[in-house]
Amino acid sequence: MAQYLLHHHHAPHECGVVFASFKGHESPLRHRPTVASCRSGGHAIWWTVEAATVVDALGLLPAYVADRTTATSVSEVRIP
Repeated sequence: MAQYLLHHHHAPHECGVVFASFKGHESPLRHRPTVASCRSGGHAIWWTVEAATVVDALGLLPAYVADRTTATSVSEVRIP
């Protein structure tokens, strides 16, 4: 499995729709903490996920959220 960083961005008025869209989508990301900048005005959410492909990684998100999300393949590194 590969590891992906999902970076989602939305407009301030879309916060409610973004969070509500998860209610109709079965996902292991539901009810799991992640980081977001909505409360500080940035309106972005980031998830680190494991998936076989980029398509599978984005499939963890509701379509409304996935359409506004980039997926980047990442790996852990040691900083000397």
